[in-house]
Amino acid sequence: MISEMKFNKEIDLIIANAIREDVGNGDYSSLACIPYDAQGKAKLLVKDDGIIAGIDFARQVFEFVDRGLIMDVKIPDGNKVKYGDICFYVTGNSQSILKAERLVLNAMQRMSAIATKTNKYVELLEGTGTKILDTRKTTPGIRALEKWAVKLGGGENHRFALDDMIMLKDNHIDFSGGITEAINKTKDFLKSNNLYLKIIVEARNLKEIKEILESDGVYRILIDNFNYSDTRKAVALIGDKCLTESSGGITLETLRKYAECGVDYISSGDLTHSVHNMDLSLKAV
Repeated sequence: MISEMKFNKEIDLIIANAIREDVGNGDYSSLACIPYDAQGKAKLLVKDDGIIAGIDFARQVFEFVDRGLIMDVKIPDGNKVKYGDICFYVTGNSQSILKAERLVLNAMQRMSAIATKTNKYVELLEGTGTKILDTRKTTPGIRALEKWAVKLGGGENHRFALDDMIMLKDNHIDFSGGITEAINKTKDFLKSNNLYLKIIVEARNLKEIKEILESDGVYRILIDNFNYSDTRKAVALIGDKCLTESSGGITLETLRKYAECGVDYISSGDLTHSVHNMDLSLKAV
């Protein structure tokens, strides 16, 4: 799991790069027609229904652009919103507000969409004991924002990057010469490099489940692309020897049935790679 320090660094990098990309040599539109010392006020207007996400990110953007910008938050991150709600007001230099506007909206619209979709998954899992995980199927360069949004929607984060956790998937296993070989080589690697990382191993069938269980030290087994019947059998085989995770094309329609098979986690790339942005506007008051 990503540390708070690493996460904060990622957010700082995202903001700096996005402002560089968007502003270039200057916001000439604002410079051309708005006095440099003009003061203004704007509101974040919701034009959709869902879960709001990115309020705290917006605060960081405004502070990066101009520490004189002041936010008055009315609806914090992670809350349900409806059409017509106002999430915050921001006051200060008018040019600064406009310089930050596009990044704030682009980020919040996507983060809110992800949080809203995640919340639907969480509600469907209620009472099962199964938790929803995101994946690394994120937009390049803004993974921190998208995983942040998953948390705000009530989900949990899988590994942030390749250095957070060992995850032996089908290609790792095949290139290594098999499951047992891959696990043993991984253990040797971790020991020789003084690394303490959890190990997840993917299984493609029940035979592979049995082979994984012959090795000690596996934190979680990824039950990948199994049907309901085989998932139940896999969970029974694994018992309390390690945690279980289902993945592979699981949708809102099939989510509950997989959870009822008894898995601890379900991971879905759908949380981040297939969303429709929430409609938000930043309007002058």
